[in-house]
Amino acid sequence: MNKYWWKFLGAGLLIYSVIFGFLGETPRREILNETIRMVYFHVPMWFGMMALMVSSLIYSIRYLRTGLIRYDIFASQYAAVSVVFGLLGFVTGMLWGNFTWGDWLPKDPKIIAVEVGLLIYCAYFVLRGSFDDEQRRGRLSAIYNVFAFASFMPLVWILPRLTDSLHPGNGGNPAFGSDMDMNMRIVFLPAVLGWILIGNWISILRIRVKLINEKING
Repeated sequence: MNKYWWKFLGAGLLIYSVIFGFLGETPRREILNETIRMVYFHVPMWFGMMALMVSSLIYSIRYLRTGLIRYDIFASQYAAVSVVFGLLGFVTGMLWGNFTWGDWLPKDPKIIAVEVGLLIYCAYFVLRGSFDDEQRRGRLSAIYNVFAFASFMPLVWILPRLTDSLHPGNGGNPAFGSDMDMNMRIVFLPAVLGWILIGNWISILRIRVKLINEKING
């Protein structure tokens, strides 16, 4: 039971954030109004995505150091779940943007940067599918994963801040944290932790299935 506590915690935090994300009190902000609740879903998904990308990066580096196939499997499965979280964050962002900016996909620097970043990670899986030899696939995929991470983070965190952007915290806009009151913070912060834990749980389940299949086919 002791090794499962974080899974129950992640599920509980996610349930809590969903319930109070819809029912809790929120400040009335101009333009945002009730759509401010999307911050409980859109932003935590992105934090979860980036945490999984870090995990994938770590296992790619470990594979390059050791050559153990299991680390390549860990890296690929963490990357796969991170892309799913990224797509979910992108879709919720489109929905939010349509109500607040009146456009599903405005030509915003951060949105364009995210699109490019997700395409970079999707290319990681195209690369993996191009090789039958597992050692060659693992080595080239690991190297690509390191460069993908090194490209994605500046695209999302640095470049949009160098120009005007609709996103809070970019282009002179105030950071979104200034729009949060304590009622929002006690839902938002658990949501971030919950999505990270659930993402890790899903990744571990995928890793176990992949390892079992490798043993059966091996």
